[in-house]
Amino acid sequence: MIYMEFKALDGKNVEIEVNGEKFLRHAVQTHYIKLGESYIDIIEKYVKPIYEEDDIISISEKIISLCQKRVVYKKDMKVGALAKFLSKFAMRSDAGCGVDNPYKMQFAINLCGRLKVIWAAIAGGVCKLFGKKGVFYEITGPEVSGLDGFYGHVFEDYNDFGIRIPENSTGVCNEIYEKLGIKAMIVDANDFNAEILGKSDVIKYNDEELAKMIKDNPAGQEKTLTPIVLIRRKK
Repeated sequence: MIYMEFKALDGKNVEIEVNGEKFLRHAVQTHYIKLGESYIDIIEKYVKPIYEEDDIISISEKIISLCQKRVVYKKDMKVGALAKFLSKFAMRSDAGCGVDNPYKMQFAINLCGRLKVIWAAIAGGVCKLFGKKGVFYEITGPEVSGLDGFYGHVFEDYNDFGIRIPENSTGVCNEIYEKLGIKAMIVDANDFNAEILGKSDVIKYNDEELAKMIKDNPAGQEKTLTPIVLIRRKK
């Protein structure tokens, strides 16, 4: 057994209980990860020395996307009048920058087409009147809802590009297990919600249970440089 001191970020707890089982979470500090780095090398360097057989790691989707170079640059986009218009009516969220950012709205138009985005905006607006939120993203899909970046208030580099969701998240997690023997899940998490985008096939927990393990976002936000969380079942 590897002895280590589990540490939580400020305002977070090390321990959490899920369906009667207790788990310890440790936010793993890394360097500032840039485009094109190897997620295998990153995990081998920071996780392998402290990992035990039954552990699971939670990895921020943003880091995998950066390693995959899954970005779209502002300089390659032309923000049209429709995107500027629709973004004015988009609801702002405390979870992060959404399609109220004209670049993100333009990304949605480029990906889905003008008619689908217009329909999504109309349907979303009507549903909000009846208290139902998120309809715009339900219609436009996870590529739009999962787009990050296009703002530089946390990391200046992110002002220049948007970060798409990872490609083949489950395949990435299986690759990590095959090469390093480390069970992994890729998550889109913030202080309000946690979504499992992919996981190693050998993980015995379902997505709902895994999401509960990180429901308080133990990786934190902003400039913590802790995109990986080691999760260990308490003996």
